[in-house]
Parts: sequence; C-alpha cells; structure tokens
Amino acid sequence: MRVAFVSLFTPHHGETPARSRTHRIARQLADRGHEVRWLCAQWWGGDHDSFEDEGIGYRRVVADPDPARFAARLPAALRRASPDVVHATNSPPGGALAATATRLFHRAPVLVDWWRDHPADSPISYRLLARGADGIVVPSETARTRLLEYGTDAEATTIIPESIDFGLVESADVDDRFDVVYSRRLDRDANVESFLLALAELRTREWRAAVIGDGPERRAAEETASDLRIDDRVTFLGETPIDERVSVFKGAHVAVQTATREAFASDLLWALACGCVGLVEYQAGSSAHEIAEARERARLVTSPQEIADAFLEAGSMSRRAVDDRFESYDRRPILERYLERYRSLLDARGKL
Repeated sequence: MRVAFVSLFTPHHGETPARSRTHRIARQLADRGHEVRWLCAQWWGGDHDSFEDEGIGYRRVVADPDPARFAARLPAALRRASPDVVHATNSPPGGALAATATRLFHRAPVLVDWWRDHPADSPISYRLLARGADGIVVPSETARTRLLEYGTDAEATTIIPESIDFGLVESADVDDRFDVVYSRRLDRDANVESFLLALAELRTREWRAAVIGDGPERRAAEETASDLRIDDRVTFLGETPIDERVSVFKGAHVAVQTATREAFASDLLWALACGCVGLVEYQAGSSAHEIAEARERARLVTSPQEIADAFLEAGSMSRRAVDDRFESYDRRPILERYLERYRSLLDARGKL
C-alpha cells in the first residue's frame, strides 16, 4: 500500500506527542513493507527535494514551514506521490484541507489523525476539515467529543489510542527507588501542584516520590515542593528516556495523573502496564479518566485530599511490575487498527 503522510512539520522540526505518533505509524508501516512518503517542509540539509530515513521517503513541499504555501503546493505533490491513502494531521489544518478539497485530483481517500486543537489554528478551518475528511482518527473519547462540536459525523470518527512497546514493559529492569510517580511534560496544563499537595498531606507517612518530565513549569513545581517542605522526598528526574521511565514505573507502586488537558495520557498508560496503581484526578479537558475507568487497579479522584486517601488505600494492593491486561495496547495491534481503517476507506471508494 502506498501511504502519503501530510504534515507540514515532522519530529525533526521539534518533538510533540502528535508528531511522534505520526512518525511512529509511518515508520511501522515502512517496516511492514508499505511504501511511505511524508510530504512536509524541508528539515534536512542541502538543496535536494527528498530524503530517505528509516524507510520513510520525505518529500519537500516547501523549504520553510509556511502553512499557506504548503497548502497551495500540496495538491501537485500528492498527484506526483500517487498514494492509495492520504494520512493527514489536523494541525496546521491547511494541508489536510488541501488534501480533502483535491481528492478528485489525487484520487485517494483522506484520513485525518486529529490529536488536539491548536490555539493558533482557525476554528473555521477545523469545521471545514471535520466535515470534509473521509475519515477521522482520534486518540480518545474526550477528543472525539470536541470534534463533534465542529460538526463531524460521529460514524466517520474512530478512536485509536496511543500504543506502548509491551516487549519493553516485560524486559526492562526495575528501578525501585520510588513509591509514587508523576510523569508528564511540565507545562501550564501539568497541574503538578495537585500531586505535590496530596503528598504534603502524607508528611507523617513513609514514601519517596519521583516527578518525571521537564518544561517551563518545572522551576515553579520545585519551589512548590520546597514551600510544602517535601522537597527532600521528591526527586525531579527531568526529561527521561522511555526505557528509564519504564524502569521507574515498574518499581513504583502508584502513578498519579492530574493534568488539566490531555488528548491521551500516554505515560499513565505506560505506568498502568507496568503494574502501577493509577490515581487520576478528573479534569474536564483531560482524557486520562478514560484509561482508568472500570479498571481494578485505578481510581478516579477529584482533589489532592482524595489523592492522598487513595494513595493510602493503594497500600493494600499488591505490587506488580507488569500488567498483561494492557498487552492490547502494544504497537502491533494498534497499527493493525490503522490498517483496518485504511482498508475500509479504500473499500468505500472501490479501490480494492
């Protein structure tokens, strides 16, 4: 199958969860023998208009990441690529809109992988895209609910969650330095203060905590820990490679998620697969509760005090380093769900 990925940016322009998800799917497709082309802004050196890396053929549509110029030049680039399926990202929306508007020209169905809204993008463009794509993939029900507000057809949307490398979960060493862990980028949505306030309620108890992640709010979080007089028991590990994160998850007993906005709580998923008891503070803008709902080793809470109480209750649960019930989130079955969606779009267009 020939798949053209349409995204102005790639992880080589800077890592984001959405770009990492797109890149992982593209790389996995290439590893499976599919022909993968990524139409994007140039990120490699030199004046050549294409670059091969990890089985992905990157094709320059524009030299600089100009959204308007990218959208204008994309139809011709798609026609040259001659894909069976177009896999587009929702942000910036111009590329995906250009792909949907010129389907008769490039003759391929367009699947939009919609991670989350970006404040710089036009709501009007989002509404047009939500109604114009052949199919839309979202990582969570929370993301789909937001999408429905733009007028998309619910039957056109498919939830495909993030994936994990379950083999890494099984094989990683155990780092047992910590009892409880928080893991996420420390930005304005992280709400790590709730986690720290909960720990402060447990000063008289024995525990060691880790905060994994970096970002603009890290200094404020460290100051909060100091003000609460728990900084001697909270270790800020900063940005940590996934294999080291998995080792910490496997050794910890509890993982806490308090972010106010989350398209998909990837690190929470990893932690639960590593046997952690999950404590999720409910937030209207976060999908984290979807992972925790109806799970034996997870609890929904609404305040730092409830986090503290649930942490104490978790002491009665056994420690685990692996939870086989999350094997369905492994890379391979999640990729198969994308392939099934591609095939259904092709079938609907009579190209199989």
